[in-house]
Amino acid sequence: MSIEKRVEATAKNIEGKLQEVVGEVTGNPQDKAAGKAKQDESKVIHTTENIKDKIKEIID
Repeated sequence: MSIEKRVEATAKNIEGKLQEVVGEVTGNPQDKAAGKAKQDESKVIHTTENIKDKIKEIID
């Protein structure tokens, strides 16, 4: 488990949520889409780390 990766993913998720809200408030669809993309990227990182943890658990 990489704590740094999980922290990075959480920060990216928060940044994405903020950017999505800013896009919603300002009416900028590009900001809104970019925010959602960052949130999706965060989910992928978390899922990858979860898979790594499970594999390590199985091996140990």
